[in-house]
Amino acid sequence: MFHGSIPALVTPFKNGEVDRKAYADLIERQIEGGSGALVPCGTTGESATLSHAEHREAVSFCVEVAAGRVPVIAGAGSNSTREAIGLVQHAKDTGADAALCVCPYYNRPDQIGLEAHFRAIADAVSLPIIMYNVPARTVSDVQPDTVIRLGKLPNIVGIKDATGDLARVSLHAAGLQGEQFVQISGDDPSALGYCAMGGKGCISVTANIAPEQMAKMHKAVQEGDLATAQEIERKFIALHKALFVTPSPGPAKYALAKLGLCSGEVRLPIVAPHDAACEKIDAAMEIAGLI
Repeated sequence: MFHGSIPALVTPFKNGEVDRKAYADLIERQIEGGSGALVPCGTTGESATLSHAEHREAVSFCVEVAAGRVPVIAGAGSNSTREAIGLVQHAKDTGADAALCVCPYYNRPDQIGLEAHFRAIADAVSLPIIMYNVPARTVSDVQPDTVIRLGKLPNIVGIKDATGDLARVSLHAAGLQGEQFVQISGDDPSALGYCAMGGKGCISVTANIAPEQMAKMHKAVQEGDLATAQEIERKFIALHKALFVTPSPGPAKYALAKLGLCSGEVRLPIVAPHDAACEKIDAAMEIAGLI
């Protein structure tokens, strides 16, 4: 069900509130561009600074606009297991196809705690769950042995891996032979290599800016056309990097504003990119042929 280029959608703001019109337009642009699924309320969607009501409404709105045309993987993670279960239950109730659950942050659970966290969510709600491992943000890292044990549960169906450690693709696959477990990159710069190792796609920041091109790259990988995929990747590698020149999603929102698709407004403690950063983003967009 989950493959290809999958945008980690930004949540557009206008005067401090969620801009529903811009959000709907961005969702339509992704579907028209060939994205394989949509992820509302992930890291790039500024989930950490959305209120609980805004989070739930953004997920419901995305499901409504997508209207079954592509799967919706609702961001539903928390450092509180109880809160994560509530968000996953809401995702199920609103019609999302799956939930993306980040490893608990700040608490620094060990592997026993991480496994117990994901098992509790899986036991509580009958919805496909994709684990999200991003140690650079959470300071907790679900190790391959733990992933393998969790991947044998019926409704833990995959992982978004933002570690940049490509060897994990093979380690997970070796331990989960015969299981329907999807591995998705969470790191644009290494996504092509990740897919070559056996991954099925990327939950992408860059896809916000260039949905058609990212979808085309992943389609080429799936079809075995590595030359085309490499050609696209070489045009976009500078943009992959530039979108993190200051804390995300400031650069992504700046790029979208440059294209006239939404405002560049972000919420504190994230701030808009400074002038030197904007110059780097502009240069990367020019290399990619976007401006």
